[in-house]
Amino acid sequence: MGKRRAGRELLRSLSKKQKKHLREFGEEHPFYDKVSGRPEATQICELSDDSDKSSAESDSETEVEQVSGYHKLLATLKTSPESESEEEEDESESEEAEESEAEMDSEGSQETGEAEEGEEDKNDAPEEEEATDTAEQMLSQEQADGTDTSCDPRHGVIEEFTDVKHESEFSLETNFMEEDSGDCNADRKDSSSSQTLPEDPFKQHMDKELEEKEIEKMSTIPKTSSQSQWPRLGQVIFSSTLEKQKSLKADKEVDVKQLHLHKPLESTWPKVNKQFLSAVDKPTDSSFTPLQRELFCIMNSYRDLFYPERNALTNGEEVRHTYCLHALNHVLKANAQVLSNNAKRRDRKPGTDTDDHRDQGLTRPKVLMIVPFRECALRIVHIFISLLEVNDKKKIDVSNKKRFKGEFGSDPEEKPPNLKRPEDYEAVFAGNIDDHFRIGVAILQKSMRLYAPFYSSDIIIASPLGIRTVIGAEGEKRRDFDFLSSIEILIIDQADIYLMQNWEHVLHLMKHINLLPLESHGVDFSRVRMLNLNNWSKYYRQTLLFSALQDPQINSVFNKHCFNYAGQVAVRNVPLTGSISHVVVQLPHVFRRLEADSVTSVIDARFQFFIDKVLPEYRDAIMSHTLIYVPSYFDYVRLRNYFKKEDLNFTHICEYTKKAAVCRARRFFLKGEKQFLLFTERFHFYKRYTIKGIRNLIFYELPTYSHFYSEICNMLKATDNGVDATWTCTVLYSKYDAQKLAAVVGIDRTAQMLQSKKNVHLFVTGEND
Repeated sequence: MGKRRAGRELLRSLSKKQKKHLREFGEEHPFYDKVSGRPEATQICELSDDSDKSSAESDSETEVEQVSGYHKLLATLKTSPESESEEEEDESESEEAEESEAEMDSEGSQETGEAEEGEEDKNDAPEEEEATDTAEQMLSQEQADGTDTSCDPRHGVIEEFTDVKHESEFSLETNFMEEDSGDCNADRKDSSSSQTLPEDPFKQHMDKELEEKEIEKMSTIPKTSSQSQWPRLGQVIFSSTLEKQKSLKADKEVDVKQLHLHKPLESTWPKVNKQFLSAVDKPTDSSFTPLQRELFCIMNSYRDLFYPERNALTNGEEVRHTYCLHALNHVLKANAQVLSNNAKRRDRKPGTDTDDHRDQGLTRPKVLMIVPFRECALRIVHIFISLLEVNDKKKIDVSNKKRFKGEFGSDPEEKPPNLKRPEDYEAVFAGNIDDHFRIGVAILQKSMRLYAPFYSSDIIIASPLGIRTVIGAEGEKRRDFDFLSSIEILIIDQADIYLMQNWEHVLHLMKHINLLPLESHGVDFSRVRMLNLNNWSKYYRQTLLFSALQDPQINSVFNKHCFNYAGQVAVRNVPLTGSISHVVVQLPHVFRRLEADSVTSVIDARFQFFIDKVLPEYRDAIMSHTLIYVPSYFDYVRLRNYFKKEDLNFTHICEYTKKAAVCRARRFFLKGEKQFLLFTERFHFYKRYTIKGIRNLIFYELPTYSHFYSEICNMLKATDNGVDATWTCTVLYSKYDAQKLAAVVGIDRTAQMLQSKKNVHLFVTGEND
């Protein structure tokens, strides 16, 4: 009790900022260090011969004391209910004051949103029973039990957990193919069946040896493209430099045996995929849905793929299962080839050197999966496990499974049940939505190893932020991207969400993938493929890109960073009807075209067009309650600074605005105390609040998600003031916004609007126009 009382007295003496810094970094800020103002006298000491040894010992002793003292203080801070209540009261004081003043019907949706965020702090509070144990006792107890504490926030250790215990069990170099696995005679099976079945696409793609002339041709000559119409995917465009121009054809029926799936996947895939087959009216295939069959046909040919119609509500899980099957099939084949060659090298006669066993890259990771949230990684691992388990009796051994579920799973009680959000929001933000994570997965025959070190992993699952913090930036001491040198399949799922997070992380990854490693990392160069030694890995890498929309930034990654010699396949369907047909209020839409000389100058041209021609029409007090929807945060900052400079009556909400400020801005805008409301797209993406009081809408730029257009327009019906006749909607666009414009108004209207340089007036009557 004395330790707890002393810790509480110390906490009471700290300010709010000091407590926050202590909780995050485990020490007081150096600014608050107590330094004596009296100069100390200089002392001269003679050091003995063994001074180095004694100083080293003393340093180690002091380090131990600092760590133990820090653990005690941090444990006291975490387990002190008084300090937590004090901090929560301080943080909620301003919010409660604002909420009490805002007595209006519009705060129903906001209160639910604030309840959602407020639950996080409560669930993080540790149990009161743990307060009696000191940090040293907990550490010694967990170490005695064999529990890893490297990522437990109670101990303040920053390093993430990696499984080192199972290193030898999952090493490719020291293991051999099991006799009962059925793959030890894989070479004989392939040779005997080659007469009836085509060659395995994996071997066909990886074993092809490119020549320098072909590499130079891919770097200089533009690609030739051809298009074809597929039953389910629609318009498919195939482009390549090496292959002759031809049209791809979809397989109407697929025999699982002809797909060259690895042995366990042939029997497990139909069972795992059964949930999607039941939804098909008349399934022509017993293993794939029509969408999966066409997607896997492209994936299995090892061509790059861009599919911009992935929808979290409808086909998201179908797509996830398909690329998980392809990735796992690739890894199992690659590892089986290595293990088979291990046995051949073991049985060969001494003194005989052969160059036939080049079956590896410069580093072990073969597949990199980029997903936005931890929930996505959790689902991927569950699919892997279900695909590897032949039946209920033959369970695979998954190491660190409990830890993985604890860190990547979610508690159903964390989310308040009274939240009302659109269906697409619920589908995207389901489960654990932490966007900073990375995990290595090693797969060897009948076992799976989670939290494997990157250089011992076959598959790496990470978020853009999680992989960026490992890659680092130029000039940083601790940075590593050698593990990306031999990536053979890159999967970027839900790429549209990264536009709402930070697209620079994706570009940073693409610049550092498939580069020559700076260190050897213990590789056996006699087993490394020549394509890796020649630094041609990027020409063999397959990139699978999935998105919910077509965007110039996503298209740029697919066109400029994908060099697969097998070619690229992109699905390019044009929207026939736009999201404007889902607007249910009677609202006149005015689309005002601005002229720009280039893509780079359109940003300045839009700003100048807005302040010169659009804003003056809304300065009058009659045009109050004007919401300005701004997709780009940089445009938002520019407009905010201009409004402040012109001393306009406005308020603003962005993704960084605190809850109390959001409440205040919504109240001011509803009551008409503020004429303008600057509103960012990212805030709408993450919150989906209903803004009441809108009478005039200005889309500074067309929204990234087309359905946001109808959502924002339909917010006008939330205001029942009988002022329908005064509602207006103005949209700014240029010729470089063709894709976004087509998604809003449809392809036919887009063609007319781009040909004509006049403003376009559309009136939506509430029916499907």
